[in-house]
Parts: sequence; C-alpha cells; structure tokens
Amino acid sequence: QVQFVESGGGLVQAGGSLRLSCAASLNMFRNSAMGWYRQAPEKQRELVATITRGGSTNYADSVKGRFTISRDNAKNTVYLQMNSLKPEDTALYYCNAVIMAAATIPLGSWGQGTQVTVSS
Repeated sequence: QVQFVESGGGLVQAGGSLRLSCAASLNMFRNSAMGWYRQAPEKQRELVATITRGGSTNYADSVKGRFTISRDNAKNTVYLQMNSLKPEDTALYYCNAVIMAAATIPLGSWGQGTQVTVSS
C-alpha cells in the first residue's frame, strides 16, 4: 500500500527554486503532522521541515529562511517550496507523517523520494 508519493525534484542551478509535492494516503495525512526529510549520498537522513495539522511549522537551521513547508488538507498533499538553493541541498527528498514529541518520529513507510540536484 503506497502511502507517500513525492514529486517535483530536478536539476537546478545554485540560487534557483523548486517546489516539491507529496501526495499522502488519507489515513496517514488526515490526523498527522507531516515532515520533509532529505538524504544526501553517504549521509544519514535528516529532517528538513515539519508542519502540524493546524499549520505550525518548524525548520532545520540549514534551510530556515529559504524553504517553506505547507499543506493542503483537501488534497492530502504537503509541499516544500525551496528557494535560494545551494549545492549542499542536493539530496533525495522524502515526506512522511510524523509524531512530534521529545523527538520527531516518522510514522509511515518511506516512498521513493524525489531527487534534487543543485549545480554550482
């Protein structure tokens, strides 16, 4: 059962923008906070941004001021607008439902992700 389908990645020059989308299954989206993660080659997956059901957002320091997470509850979709992209943003980007407690914990199975490559 597919839970998350990410799209919108691509190759962009430094300073450019991309908008990622993640379509989620209803049961994973409706009552959940959502998060965007990324994994660069030979690095651990890291949390980039989160958004609660009510729209409160939080960002990793490395993307604060450049990335914006949003959600459309009617479409079961979460977005990540990425501006002023840097080569170090190059990674495979994933979304997941999350529970936000002492730590942020992903709840669902990982999708295929969408590749973002930023050239210098």
